[in-house]
Order: sequence, then C-alpha cells, then structure tokens
Amino acid sequence: MKFRRCVLLLLARSQALGWVGLWLGLRGTAAAAPGDFFAIRIVDAATGRGVPLVELRAVNETAWWSDSNGFVAFDEPGLMGTEVFLHVRSPGYEYPADGMGYRGLKVTPVAGSSATIRLPRTNVAERLYRVTGAGVYRDSVLLARPVPTQRPVLNGQVLGQDTVVATPYQGKIYWFWGDTERASYPLGHFGTAGATSAWPGRGGLDPGLGVDLEYFTDAQGFSRPMVTHPDYGMRWVEGPVTVRDEQGRERLVTRLAVHRDLGSAQEWHLLVWDDARGAFESVRRWDLHDPHQSAHPFRARLDDREYVYLFPEYRVPARLPAMQELGNYEALTCVAGDGRWRGADTVVERDGTGRARFSWKAGADRLGSGRLKELVAQKKLGAEDDYPAKRDFVTGSPLGRGVESVAWNEFRKRWIGFFADRPGEVWFAEADTPLGPWGYGRRVATHGAYNFYNLAQHAFFDQEGGRIVYFEGTYTDAFSDAKARTPRYNYNQIMYRLNLAEERLQLPVAVYRLGGAAGPEELGLRAQVVGSDAARIQEVAFFALPPEARRGRTVPVFVVANGGAGELSLTAPTADAQPLFVALPAGTLARAAGFEGLWACRARSEGEAGEGLAFALELKRDGERVEATTPGGERVGTGTLRAGQLNLRLRVAEDFFACRATVEAGRLAGAWQKEGSTEKGTWSATWRDPTPPEWDSPAVVDLRRFRRSRTGEMFYAAAHATPPEAEPVGPVLCRVWTAPQPRPPMDWRAQPLPIHGKTPP
Repeated sequence: MKFRRCVLLLLARSQALGWVGLWLGLRGTAAAAPGDFFAIRIVDAATGRGVPLVELRAVNETAWWSDSNGFVAFDEPGLMGTEVFLHVRSPGYEYPADGMGYRGLKVTPVAGSSATIRLPRTNVAERLYRVTGAGVYRDSVLLARPVPTQRPVLNGQVLGQDTVVATPYQGKIYWFWGDTERASYPLGHFGTAGATSAWPGRGGLDPGLGVDLEYFTDAQGFSRPMVTHPDYGMRWVEGPVTVRDEQGRERLVTRLAVHRDLGSAQEWHLLVWDDARGAFESVRRWDLHDPHQSAHPFRARLDDREYVYLFPEYRVPARLPAMQELGNYEALTCVAGDGRWRGADTVVERDGTGRARFSWKAGADRLGSGRLKELVAQKKLGAEDDYPAKRDFVTGSPLGRGVESVAWNEFRKRWIGFFADRPGEVWFAEADTPLGPWGYGRRVATHGAYNFYNLAQHAFFDQEGGRIVYFEGTYTDAFSDAKARTPRYNYNQIMYRLNLAEERLQLPVAVYRLGGAAGPEELGLRAQVVGSDAARIQEVAFFALPPEARRGRTVPVFVVANGGAGELSLTAPTADAQPLFVALPAGTLARAAGFEGLWACRARSEGEAGEGLAFALELKRDGERVEATTPGGERVGTGTLRAGQLNLRLRVAEDFFACRATVEAGRLAGAWQKEGSTEKGTWSATWRDPTPPEWDSPAVVDLRRFRRSRTGEMFYAAAHATPPEAEPVGPVLCRVWTAPQPRPPMDWRAQPLPIHGKTPP
C-alpha cells in the first residue's frame, strides 16, 4: 500500500516536478513516501528563509546537508524515535554553543513530524539557493514540499558547473558556464554550457526564489557545447555582452580562450551568437596566449563614445566592428611606450614625482593583477605606486589588488564591486568611478576551508532601486584547503543577495582635495565633483562616512564660510544644512557601561555544575519597556526595567522563560524559570561596548587643520603626526580614515549605461 500511495502522489505532482521526480517515486518497491521522513528545516534566524548548505552531523558522523529550501529529509534506520544530537554547521552561519562548546541540538525524529532550526547568520550576505547541479531541491521533493523551479532535482543532466557569465539578450537572460559534469561519466564536456531564463516578472522567477534554467541540450538531453569550433581543448568564454553590428542589429558577442591546461591559452577568438543554431560562431581569431580570466563587462559612455569595459582596466568601443580589431582595445597601464608586456624587460613609465604613470593606451596588453604582481616582484612597482590599493574596513589591513565584478549601483549612487581577498571569501567595496578609489572593503561571505571563485554580480537582478543586489560564485574544493567534498554542492553555483542598506555596509568614501588658481583649497565628495571640473582634484585627502551614514556616536561635519574660505565645523551653519561628511568623534571611543546594546549572557539550571549555557542578547529600551533580540535581529522577548530591576519574558524555540535580574554598572544577575514547568536556575550577563571594531582600526586617524610654515596656507590633513613644514591650528576636529590610494581617480566622465544597451522588456 505504501508503494501505491507513493506512486499516486508522485503521479499527481509529476507535471510540476518533472520526469525526474516521477522516477524517484517509481524506482522500486522500497521507495519512501513523504510521510516516512522526519522533516527538518533550517531557517535564517533573522529572515525565516530556508538556508541551503547546512550540515547536520550525528554523533556517529552520519551527515545530511540541507537543500535550497533549507530542508533535510531525515530517515535513518535505527535513529527514528530516538533522541539524537545533531551538530549544526554552515559557513557564514553559527549555531549557539552549549555549556560543553558543542554547537547543535537534540531532536527526536518521528516519521511524518517536523522540526525547525533557527540558525543565526554571521555573513552580511544571505545565502539563497544552489543554481546548478543535481538535487537542488532533493529533500523538498522527498517531503512533497513546494519548489520554485520546473526541474528541481536534475536539469540538463548537469551534475556540476563552474564559472558563470550571464547577460540579457533578445528578451531573455543568457547564461554560460565553463566545464560541465554529467551523471553518466566522470568527464562531461569542456565546450561551454549554455541556458536561458525568462525575465523576473515576465515569466521568470523572482531572483530571491530561484533561476529556472532552460539548458541547450543534445539528443540525449545532456547540456551541449555552445562552442564547437575550435573543437579541441577547454573552450572558456568570458565577457558576454550585446553590441550593434554594421547594420545596427543587436548581437550577442563574447571572447573565447582555448586552453590545453591551466597555463597559457593556445589561441583567442571573438565569437558571435548564431540565433538559428543556438551556438557561438568564431568571427575573428587572435594569436594571443594570455590565460583566461572570467570577465563580467559593464558599459559606460565617455564623452561621445560608448565603451564596453571587459575589466575595469580593459575596454573597447561598444561596436562589433571595433571589437574584432585588437588595436581598438584600450588598457589602463603603467608600461612605457606602446604598453606591450615584455616580461623582465618591461619598463614602467613614471611622472615628474617619480610615481608610476597610469594611462589608457590602445593596443596595449592588459596589465591585470598577475602582471602587477610580477612588476612588484621585480621591484619595478613599490609602495609609492598605489594603484589600486584598498584596505579591510575592520582591521585596516591591506587587501589584494583588483576587483572582480563591477557595476553601477543606483541605490548607492556609486560603482560597487565584489572580490575575493583569499579563497572562499567575498568582499564588497564601492568607488566613485569604475577605476576607484575603492578605499575600504567589507567581507560579506565566507565558505570555511572551501573555495568560492569567479564572483559574478548580476546587476540585471537589482531590486528596489539597487538596494538589493545579487551575486553568485562557484563553490568548489578546487584550489582550497577543504579536506572533504560537500555532496551535491561541490563544483556548483550558489546565489547570494546583499542588502545595501545594511548598517555594516556603511563604508567610508573618498574626500577629495580640490584646488586651483581661483581660490583656496576645498574638500569635496563625489557629489561636489560630478558636474564640475574633475581636473581640480589634487588627491584623495582621506576617507569619511557619507552624509547619510549617521549612526551611534558619529558626528556630522559641515562646511562653513570663514573669510571667503571654507572651514570645517561640527556645528551646522543653518538648521537645514547638510553635512559634507560624517566622522568619528575626536579622542577615545570607549565609554561607560550602559544598558542598551549587546549582553553576553550565561544561564545555569538549578544544581548544574560548570559554566552553563552561553548566549547573547541585544537589549533595547523605550522608557520602561524593554525589547530583546538575538544579535541577528530576531525578536525573542519583551519586558520592563524599573528601578534597576529587569523582568523579561524570553522565547527559546517553542518554550518561554520568565527571567528576573538586578542591573548595575554593566552587569546583571538573577533567576529564570520555564513557564509551565518546575525547571529553574540562575543567569547573569555582562554588557559589551557597542563600539564597532572598525572604529578602532589603525587606519583611523585624527583630522585637524594645519598652516604651512613658509606660505601660511591653511589646509586639512588626516594623519597620526604633523605633516612636514606645517604646524597645527586648533584642536583635533574629528577622526577619519587614511586614503589607501591618494592618487586622483581616472575616468570621472564615465557615465554608466545598461549592460544590455536597452531597458529590459
């Protein structure tokens, strides 16, 4: 009867789930029905959304991984009906530790029942779903839970894919990947896989739910190569983009590198999409041997010319005829002469101050991060050659050069970029131009010992005016320290989203020193420079928080008139004046213990030995009313604070606890009791200074006014010490961030354009 019920259920759902879901139900008389499983769902504690890639591991090392809905279909013979401890692990998320330091919980698996695990997120970015591979919604299908995609367990017979590039074209989104694994043999194909998806809201899914891919397949249903000529080696495309041909038609083009190994390329091609064949055709071969590096283009207009920027430092006029000739490609380079790379004989061009001179040169070789490293190793570039320097916002430590995926963001009114400083990391930064200055970055996602390469930002998915952005990467053990491979997830694409209104993403922006013969020195942000003569920019003076980033103990800084010159002040000149920037207060940031903020708590049951259970609460106060949340933002309790006596009603999972405590000088201590139970005990907590760690970064310095000894000229400088041949005038005004890259930025006139050249349908 169980087999018959399973067949009927899956037949009823086969149209939605596809033939693979039906096959799962028909594979034998032992097939399980949804009611045979114990359903475990792991959700983000702050959003309630299911979290993929969460490992549940039993004491005997049996392990399960949540699917893209956050579900685990648990059916382990011998453990059903028995209390089971499950370790909970997921990179970028952290389950609270118990008194022994174990991060996990006890469940009693019962067929047909369910449990929910709320998992706090430490990542800034939110993990959404796996895009490619088999079993994306495996556990949801087994549990008969709704799934968003038409092929939730196998699509195009693809088991694994890496290195996605995507672009809108002809009313759809076109997706291409590198090497592709198949189920029938360890080797799949190496000729570039492809698929399309419909626009969100136009037959396509909201990107927050998933991407419904329609693969280009062969007669056997397996993903077929998009590049058939050349017909050898690994054929990797980079930088797909649409441009106009000689007749003004929109064409989908991309560059192709052909490799026999991971070293130099054998040859390069420019490819054009053939709509009739559903494949790329070569229209130009280049005898180039630069290695492949995946590109995510963006468009910009510079004066009267439109460019495709394949990389921030490599561009070409946005027309098909121009893209066929290598002489039309321009590289931002410091290599002297024609800009061609000559290995150890390469000469760096320098300006009058001795610093490396960077300029755009047509027909030059792309410099790239690899060649920059070579110049540094050859001691032809040094600390004074500060392009394109950036630092960790939290620690002030230098970060790797280069930004992988750049796009204009309407919400931030700046260019934003993603990059990896180390394997498995995702960093976010923003800049006033597509070339920088990037200044300070924030790590938004980590993947433990695993790698997460080729970060691809999908600007065509931006939501709410760019407040919500999406990016993905390849989750793989390749080029990493991972000791074991994650089943189903390994060598596949995982999608994330990032809320740019998140407080932790309030990063410092460049403050420019402006000058000229017309008057004294001025300071300005991007808003003051755009529309004026950018040639007035002398240097990046320092970094400060933008005017809208006013929180905590920050101080607004205004410009006030003083004898015809602009002077900085912490006092607004008028009631409606807007600050030029926001800074940190002068002096130390430490403060006396208060009540509002983060509390490190510990609870013990009556008679319990040891340290007890450690947890954290964020307490907020409105008069006598108190609200308690987790550090991730989940509301878990309410109560009152009167005359130093705190009363809280806390929710833990499905249980409630009455907690009383006396609050004094940053400490509290009291008792708790579980409602409807005799369980009780004691608890205590210590208040933590809410000063963000990034405010104590060594990159934070004093900002004050100085007078030049020889000329009497007044100027502002951000430094730990007095500049040469100058003397301080007045006290320290505030604290700001040093400029990792004082060099004036280039391409101020670059105006962002849609990557696909027109508004989506």
